[in-house]
Amino acid sequence: MNNPNPQQPVYQQAPIAPLRTNRSLAKMIFLSLITFGIYGLWLMTTVSTDINTIASRYDGKKTMHFLLLLFIIGPITLCIGYLVWNHRLANRIGAELQRRGIVYPISASSFWGWGFFGTLIVVGPFIYYHKILTGMNLLSESYNQIGF
Repeated sequence: MNNPNPQQPVYQQAPIAPLRTNRSLAKMIFLSLITFGIYGLWLMTTVSTDINTIASRYDGKKTMHFLLLLFIIGPITLCIGYLVWNHRLANRIGAELQRRGIVYPISASSFWGWGFFGTLIVVGPFIYYHKILTGMNLLSESYNQIGF
């Protein structure tokens, strides 16, 4: 890296701690089954935390913690909160992937197409979660390598 002013050192932003890059749908299903759903809750919690770590500095947004959504906001809003949260999460992941120059198609239409209307063909939500987890793995890998 070229330093235009040699008297001031150049600092590269590196992550404080590396983010997880091993999320997968098969692992989520298997471990959720044997832990009675606790692993799935924990995994989605890490997704909401990690997207805030990666993107908040650039987009000025904050994704609500998944457990807050699950236990308080979702029931109070009669499940509308779940729809809004997933819509925003998919859009935010897609926007951050695009900002980093990573080609992987995910947006709010992924949620509405696969996660919501895809329930009619049963496998739709599985495809949606696969896209979310893959997108987060790509973002986390980029964040771990370049730090910003």
